[in-house]
Amino acid sequence: MSGRRVVVTGMGVVTPLGFDLESVWESVCAGKSGVSPIQRFDCRDFKVRFGGEIRDFDLSAHLDIDSKDTRRIDRFGQFALLATHHAIRQAGIDFTIGDPYRYGVLVGSGIGGLDEIEDQHSKLFDRGPDRISAFMIPKLIINAASGNISVRWGLRGPNTAVCTACASGTNAIGDAFRLVQWGIADVMVAGGTEAALTPMGIAGFARMNALSTRNDQPCEASRPFDQDRDGFVLSEGAGIMILEEYEFARRRGARILAEVKGYGMSADATHLTAPDVNGAGAAHAMHSAIRDAGLNVDDIDYINAHGTSTPLGDVAESNAIRRVFGSHADGLMVSSTKSQLGHLLGASGGVESVFCVMSLLRHIVPPTINLEHPDERCDLDYVPFEARDSRVRHTMKNSFGFGGHNACLVFGQMD
Repeated sequence: MSGRRVVVTGMGVVTPLGFDLESVWESVCAGKSGVSPIQRFDCRDFKVRFGGEIRDFDLSAHLDIDSKDTRRIDRFGQFALLATHHAIRQAGIDFTIGDPYRYGVLVGSGIGGLDEIEDQHSKLFDRGPDRISAFMIPKLIINAASGNISVRWGLRGPNTAVCTACASGTNAIGDAFRLVQWGIADVMVAGGTEAALTPMGIAGFARMNALSTRNDQPCEASRPFDQDRDGFVLSEGAGIMILEEYEFARRRGARILAEVKGYGMSADATHLTAPDVNGAGAAHAMHSAIRDAGLNVDDIDYINAHGTSTPLGDVAESNAIRRVFGSHADGLMVSSTKSQLGHLLGASGGVESVFCVMSLLRHIVPPTINLEHPDERCDLDYVPFEARDSRVRHTMKNSFGFGGHNACLVFGQMD
């Protein structure tokens, strides 16, 4: 390991609360919910009829891209392109300057082009196999997001993707961090994207009894750490970061937003979908990230929790935090911004890592909303209802996914 420092110079998000990072951040800190009844498809016969839906999305209205070309990119890929566009603009980087083989992309997704799968499946049975789109496979594959970003901005370095369910975005940023740290790339576009708010997505998760069924109270449905939580809220969007080697960023005069300090990952190896209630695997990932950052547990000021609002998951994460931080756990601020946005699956780690950096920049910790009756088994400071002013020095992002995947990142202010 070369030990090169890695910094964040640009960030972009696409969320149910909007696409402008500043306004999204203000809404999240104000406790505004982006959850609403679904309008994209008729779900009157569905058990769950709401989610974190991005409405009236038109990529060509934001990017110089032909509408014909957008039809060849699945919704999850389009989200990634727009978030990347915003991140590159903030970073102020020109990828036509320098060695394109030193610029790479690594974007994760938990499911990929589910919208395309459903659409083409219907065509197959309604109109026959010859009516399937020739673009079906390139649209639905999970690496399509990374591939389209690489093509649009001419990034010829490492070009890959990661799929670790709901840990995908965090793993993608962590793996990209390693590529820069080890000297394989100087700049990486990294994050997560997802567009699984589809009939099959809603029906599948609802059939697992994983989703909240508060159809009459959608804005109150995502309630992490609350004793009345009944499942997560399915959402969609993307979160992208520009990671650069510190000296490279300094030489080009970039504004450095934060430093990626550490990365840890592990597996529960106990069950495909249920978390280890004691949080052993999650605790190991957190320990690894703190150790990798060269920090002590009491250096961490704020954790943006995985906090999905599921009965088992919230308890497991709370237990893991107690296990790692000991007495310092009582002084930690922990919040779940999924209470505002819902669960973006593979994109969550991307969006929520952006929020970790925003906390460092603005010295504000976003709240956990809807925490009206805290579960007695979840006994940490979850920053209920109102954002909190705090001069945080180091933030942590937790993400856990089906398959027992645990991923954790530590971000810090620049020295």
